[in-house]
Amino acid sequence: MPLAPVKRKRATDEVYDSLRAAILNRAFSPGERLLGDSLAKQLGVSLTPVRHALNQLAVEGLIEIHPRSGTYVASMTPETVTETFEIRVVLEKLAARRAVTRVTDEDLAEFDHLLALMAKPVRQEADLQAHETHNLTFHRKLIETAASQSLLNIYESLHAHIQIARIHAQEGRQIAQLKPRLEQEAREHQAIVEALRARSAPRLEAAVENHILRAEQSLRAALSAPRIGNAKPTIAKSALHQRAKNQ
Repeated sequence: MPLAPVKRKRATDEVYDSLRAAILNRAFSPGERLLGDSLAKQLGVSLTPVRHALNQLAVEGLIEIHPRSGTYVASMTPETVTETFEIRVVLEKLAARRAVTRVTDEDLAEFDHLLALMAKPVRQEADLQAHETHNLTFHRKLIETAASQSLLNIYESLHAHIQIARIHAQEGRQIAQLKPRLEQEAREHQAIVEALRARSAPRLEAAVENHILRAEQSLRAALSAPRIGNAKPTIAKSALHQRAKNQ
């Protein structure tokens, strides 16, 4: 007997999407405790889809569930940053080796466009979030250019942890404090694109490795830097349908 087509999204999926976006958009801080009842009230749903969504997020590694103490947004330590970036170096260098033989003029034009977007001044929080979005798109584009679905799948599971590290590192910091890092990052991205344009695998691998190792050092240092408080955005609710209340 064939399966009936799914015509609408489950409440659990919508809650998962909303909570995941809230974590990656810094509505919740790394290490912050998540209360199921409070989340359900904010989202206008019952506790059941919230619990299911939290379990999914735990499998992904974005939250940690401790039976005796509660549920928390995943935190990053300098040691876990190193572990994550060791994997990232191997992944992106492999993608680089594949990308140099597959990159097209259209791909290069897209990389140039992303460089231009990331070159825009970062003066406020909205500018920083836009910059980080373009940064993630840049690295995803490198993986996509490698034309390997397996590499892309691994990258997708890894980049959430990289986002957590960046969120933790930037929390409470003034925009001006990030300027040296952004300037260095721009030079490194430019070197990656120039190596791609030259179709030089050794140059590209070296540029990628240099960029990722520098990023690791910056994140490790930032994790130990003093924090100052600032406001956080609120959790999104608009994606949830009223029907979810009854599930």
